[in-house]
Amino acid sequence: MPSIVSGRPGDNVTQPDLPILRDVPTLLERQRTFPAWVPLLLATLLIVADQALKAWALANLREGAPPLPVLPGVLDWVLTFNTGAAWSLFAGSALPLAIARLLVGLGILAYLVARPQNRFLTVVLSMIAAGAIGNTIDGLRFGRVTDMLHAPPLSAITRALGAGDFPIFNLADSCVVLGTLLLLIGSFVGERKKS
Repeated sequence: MPSIVSGRPGDNVTQPDLPILRDVPTLLERQRTFPAWVPLLLATLLIVADQALKAWALANLREGAPPLPVLPGVLDWVLTFNTGAAWSLFAGSALPLAIARLLVGLGILAYLVARPQNRFLTVVLSMIAAGAIGNTIDGLRFGRVTDMLHAPPLSAITRALGAGDFPIFNLADSCVVLGTLLLLIGSFVGERKKS
């Protein structure tokens, strides 16, 4: 049904009422959210997967053994332990780092439950929270974090940059790094759309 839109005073201009055009701005701006339990479930699944992989690594890999290829030239199993953060920063600080990670992880999840975000942010922030909590568990239980994934292509890049080998990592680390990268990319894309 056509709608009447006023132009100059006294003029009435008939404009067709096209539902598809009327809804375009709201479709782009709509914040579709998951139920509040979704971030908790997603984080729980990722934490369980991280802990299962770490348990498998402890049972089947040996520290100091040669790399065991998963995808030759791309990914290897290499068991190692870290009492600090990436590149052994803050080595020997497993307990303070575990507490900091726990606060970050629980803080993110509490925020997502209290203030649901759009689906993209919910997934990305749940990944970061899960990674933080996954490494917290190791820090509190063992005083060190179990790592088992080595990526030779990443080491080639970091060596070329003079930073040595890329750190051996775990699933929790992957969640934090990938979640952070996706968050940065999403922010960049959002800014481009606004401009």
